[in-house]
Amino acid sequence: MSLELNDDELLRYCRQILLPQIDVAGQLRLKQSRVLIVGLGGLGSPVALYLAAAGVGELHLADFDRVDLTNLQRQIIHDSEQIGVAKVDSAIVRLTAINPQIRLVPHRAALDEDSLAAAVAAVDLVLDCSDNFTTREAVNAACVAAGRPLVSGAAIRLEGQLAVFDPRDAASPCYHCLYGHGSEAELTCSEAGVVGPLVGLVGSLQALEALKLLAGFGEPLVGRLLLIDALGSRFRELRVKRDPECSVCGARV
Repeated sequence: MSLELNDDELLRYCRQILLPQIDVAGQLRLKQSRVLIVGLGGLGSPVALYLAAAGVGELHLADFDRVDLTNLQRQIIHDSEQIGVAKVDSAIVRLTAINPQIRLVPHRAALDEDSLAAAVAAVDLVLDCSDNFTTREAVNAACVAAGRPLVSGAAIRLEGQLAVFDPRDAASPCYHCLYGHGSEAELTCSEAGVVGPLVGLVGSLQALEALKLLAGFGEPLVGRLLLIDALGSRFRELRVKRDPECSVCGARV
């Protein structure tokens, strides 16, 4: 991968390069970054769109599902013409149209323990955009084992949550520290419902946290849980401490 930005890239990303917190050096870091997005649904849609548009050099896209009519109310990376198409392939069409200069790596099959470990180890950062607790636990364990930062988001009904877990930071908790062996998040949107702009909001914030970590600016949401009340348009933040007895990250040095 090139260690410089070409003229097209300088023009394409000029609005964020103008920010002193990013500048050319930060844009280069984005270009050289590799990111795994687990899930290309309501959360993964804005995540993938914004990271591609921002110039993250390599996006690994993981989803074994196909586009369904019921997805289109909130999964904005897909459209009616893609119904029945694998979500990874549908996303590749849209992302290539937005930014043909980035590399897209598909993972169309469900990731088992070994393939998930390999996929996480192959990137610099992981975004969990899945919709079930089992997957989130597995992704968290793989990130802890590989020492990769994890940006985790969730949205259901009219409530959203966002947190960053970074095993490179000795004080950072992991997902299991916060949720243990289960939570109400085990409900899915198909069971409880969700409003579309809420997943868009959470996914956009996930993308922002990823850009901060990759480009090296701002204060990532490590050790903090952001709670979003869409009904009342309120945001609340909770401090989250690492559990030294955690069965996933407790033995981390």
